Amino acid sequence: MSKVFTVSEAQTLLPVVEALLRRAQAAGTRASELEQEMQDLSQRIFMLGGMHVNVAQAARRRAEREKALQEARDTLAEMEEIGVLVKDLEKGLLDFPSLMDGREVLLCWKLGETKIGYWHTPEEGFAGRKPLDARADKAQKERLN
Repeated sequence: MSKVFTVSEAQTLLPVVEALLRRAQAAGTRASELEQEMQDLSQRIFMLGGMHVNVAQAARRRAEREKALQEARDTLAEMEEIGVLVKDLEKGLLDFPSLMDGREVLLCWKLGETKIGYWHTPEEGFAGRKPLDARADKAQKERLN
């Protein structure tokens, strides 16, 4: 485990990582839309047995898609560098590695939640989320001492 967060540290970072998450989602959505547009064009060309294509416009759209994909990759890399684990970009699931009772746990947050209020073990995943309790406060106090 590289970076380890206390609940307080993760909560403080939440506005930053939420903004990064939204940027990555928007870039991913844009790339998907452009990919679909290119697939639709290819399908029309195939169904019509060929057609006149504005090559310059198609090249621009392809470049826009690549730019959006790169923005999503760069944003995800930025989040990874902070130490946050993106578990599901589309749903907006993030985990913050932490320690509780001397073992590795993940503080869990989902887009739309106002604060980090859950945790789970790496093995349990999102389905095993449990509400934070006094153990999280104890772990934070121990780390500060």
